[in-house]
Amino acid sequence: MHVPDGFLDVPTSAATVAVAAAGIALALRGARSELDERTAPLAGLTATFVFAAQMINFPVAAGTSGHLLGGALAAVLVGPWTATLCLSVVLIVQALLFADGGITALGTNIVLMALVGVWVGWGVFRLARSVLPQRRTMVPVASALGAFVSVPAAALTFAALFTVGGAVPVEPATVFLAMGSVHLLIGLGEAVITWMVVSAVVGVRPDLVHGARPIASAVPLTVTEGAPA
Repeated sequence: MHVPDGFLDVPTSAATVAVAAAGIALALRGARSELDERTAPLAGLTATFVFAAQMINFPVAAGTSGHLLGGALAAVLVGPWTATLCLSVVLIVQALLFADGGITALGTNIVLMALVGVWVGWGVFRLARSVLPQRRTMVPVASALGAFVSVPAAALTFAALFTVGGAVPVEPATVFLAMGSVHLLIGLGEAVITWMVVSAVVGVRPDLVHGARPIASAVPLTVTEGAPA
């Protein structure tokens, strides 16, 4: 999903930089309502996990491979505003220090993964939460659904950007078909990884999981769970 330099023309790349900067500015304000002294360490761990997981590729089909985007995962764990910041930091470090994604394409990658990936994943998660039974076991399921949808959503957003400002002439239908089909498969891997991680964290500390807080706060703690006797 990391877009390299030269895939989009200068005006399109500049436009994505402006959108990315605006998104980060809004996230800096929004994250204040999501972070406290208990959850701030989880945000750091989430960014570290996404950074490491994105370095691992898994085979998809026809010689292609994919990796975790982590937008929906981060949004469920620490909230969408904080997730936008986490993903942005990861992408900036990857571009500047590891040449993973182009410097001129940094704005594009932030838009695709830190904005579209996070907020589409969070939106689908919230929608799934509203229709699924209000149980903790449903939080990982809703997370997996959000993760699955977020990957092709980001891929199709890139296809739209390429149609507007692609550096080489390619039929839009070809780009949409190629990006959409491959990233549907990658989305399945994203869903599995997200389900596993959210399940593990919810099973241990549901009170720290942003997407599980309404359920966690509705279930009273017992003596064995840490409430005072």
